[in-house]
Amino acid sequence: MIRQSSRSGLSSPVRLVLGALVLSVFGAGSALAKDSRPNIIIILSDDIGFSDIGCYGGEILTPNLDRLAAHGLRFTQFYNTARCCPTRAALLTGVYPHQAGVGWMTQDRGYDGYRGDLNRHTVTIAEVLRTAGYRTYAVGKWHVTKAVQPEGPKDNWPLQRGFDRYYGTIQGAGSYFDPSALVRDNTMITVFIDPEYKPERYYYTDAISDHAIRFIREHVAQNSERPFFMYIAYTAAHWPLHALEEDIAKYHGKYDGGYEPIRRARFERLKKMGIINPNWELSPQHGDWEQVEHKEWEARCMEVYAAQIDRMDQGIGRIVETLEKTGQLENTVIFYLQDNGACQEAIGRTGNWRRPVEPSLPPIPPDVIRTESRPSQNRRGVPTLTGPYIMPGPEDTYISYGINWANVSNTPFREYKHFVHEGGIATPLIVHWPAGLKRQGELEHTPGHVIDLMATCADLAKAQYPTEFNGNKIIPMEGVSLVPLFEGRPLERKTPIFWEHEGNRAVRDGKWKLVAKENKPWELYDMEADRTEMHDLSAEHPEIVARLAAAWEAWAARANVLPLGAWRGRAEESFSQQKNFVLRSNARLERNRAPYVVDKGLTISARITLPGDRGVLVAQGGSAWGYALYLDAGRACFAVRRSGQLKTIQAEKPLPQEAGTLKVVWSRSGEISVCWNDQILARAANIPPLSSMPQDGLEVGRDEKGLVGDYPADFRFNGRLDQVTITLEP
Repeated sequence: MIRQSSRSGLSSPVRLVLGALVLSVFGAGSALAKDSRPNIIIILSDDIGFSDIGCYGGEILTPNLDRLAAHGLRFTQFYNTARCCPTRAALLTGVYPHQAGVGWMTQDRGYDGYRGDLNRHTVTIAEVLRTAGYRTYAVGKWHVTKAVQPEGPKDNWPLQRGFDRYYGTIQGAGSYFDPSALVRDNTMITVFIDPEYKPERYYYTDAISDHAIRFIREHVAQNSERPFFMYIAYTAAHWPLHALEEDIAKYHGKYDGGYEPIRRARFERLKKMGIINPNWELSPQHGDWEQVEHKEWEARCMEVYAAQIDRMDQGIGRIVETLEKTGQLENTVIFYLQDNGACQEAIGRTGNWRRPVEPSLPPIPPDVIRTESRPSQNRRGVPTLTGPYIMPGPEDTYISYGINWANVSNTPFREYKHFVHEGGIATPLIVHWPAGLKRQGELEHTPGHVIDLMATCADLAKAQYPTEFNGNKIIPMEGVSLVPLFEGRPLERKTPIFWEHEGNRAVRDGKWKLVAKENKPWELYDMEADRTEMHDLSAEHPEIVARLAAAWEAWAARANVLPLGAWRGRAEESFSQQKNFVLRSNARLERNRAPYVVDKGLTISARITLPGDRGVLVAQGGSAWGYALYLDAGRACFAVRRSGQLKTIQAEKPLPQEAGTLKVVWSRSGEISVCWNDQILARAANIPPLSSMPQDGLEVGRDEKGLVGDYPADFRFNGRLDQVTITLEP
């Protein structure tokens, strides 16, 4: 059995609105009548598109979510924040993510809106409901703190932010078969040394469902007189594509026809369901199936992705069944939603691995805590396998499904995760509550946002949102309660809804949406006539553009969004000011100590003392931004990643099998030359320096933290390096 936490769960000056409930009675252990307020469960899934689940037009089998929708309320215009960390911060606190300190990801960028940690001027739903007498439970992905080390600070772990019990992963990604940064309550553990949970076959999605079920059962057995709040945050279907074979088998052949048939079928179902207006145009398709080289692999990627969602739905079905068997379902409010649009990130989609691959690296003992989100190997010592010759699904693979399938998942909308066009921010929201929902099986077209969930939960729990908490002044809620919509009454939202992520920005006011990508002009769309954002009306309505742009600027100024671009960080505070780096073989520099390469030319000199014919000489960055110098079949290659796009310069002939110096000169004008002992091997132009600091650090002789080039994870240099010198252009 999972042990019971010793935390009392009752503190703070916040007072319950219900006068009939006196909290001290709980401490006295007196018998009480069962509290009539509902249990509340929020289920959040990860990196799933608007039209993936069945009740929102998808062909993926989600019968349990479909049943909740059939007997509940489906929102057609609900919104997240376009990315995992900000959505979680906004959902948990009821304020915009920048106000909570998580305007970007979980790194400190040097500004209060971008600290990468929930700040103490916010409260979580768990903190508010706990003071109102609720027991509180969390399972799954946390990802709202930068503190992810076993012995590091834990002040923003779940138990320190209002939850009585927790099982899940503190950070954002990792293996489904051996999750990184796995935590029970306040202790980091591994799958293999967990004394309390030993399934025959470990799979993280199942573990999340199993622990939700166990917490419900324990609550009913030990605290049945009190309502509970539970936050269930699945990692499905975030990369990597890890799934169980019996689930993958259900979708064998389903996607062999490619992108267009699936996308068209979803579009028609969405119209027939009434979720979208039949007059809206379908946004452009991304990808041509006829041009896909590895069709079997590409179809398999979508099969595994579907299987991940299928397994999550099975778990949700088991949770609902447990609620029913324990008599809790009737008076439990269940919310289901998604943290961002479908993910176009090309993780693990390059490489030349082919099976069989035997263990070639030192094994990792079962008790060693792992915290990397992209492991370079499994515990047996098998290198992480990527690329189109490796079928995704098994635990030694690490692959994503890519931009073309993400375009299908986001049908009918434009863009993806990261962006605040509809494809990045539109999410299903299903609300199910047999005892209290007056509208069942209906659609709700009123726009809503994840910031509304705090206000809704406080309303349902009859709990007071505090102005102060534990001695800190608390930012007022930004959202509004959705409860009126449950009863068929209109929602009274006094201000527009706003977004900013990575410089992408938007505001929604009634039928009008103003939206722009980073450093691009505003676009204006009529959401009633054109929610797929196909017809920019900014030139026709400059007065609306001016009004909404001014509203956005005012919001950005008060909500810790500015300066725009702060997500990139303060270079002078966060990064090295060195101009010259002399590095030995196997050196590794963390991101803040690596060369600050933003808008700078550079020269790299790699002195080779023992010839080799393959492997990375030096790499800085990963799959979004970075550069790498490496050898492939003896030929010198220089790879550059800019916003995920890869360009590679390759010499025509192999290097001589002798000692010498391989040199790259990359100027601010965008010219690159690759030389061997001052003899030019290759040239390129129009490749400007990086405009964003790479997220991963620098490595010499390998690239294991995030692959820059088109090479496998285990791509160490097989020769010998004396040193690598990097000089930044003044």
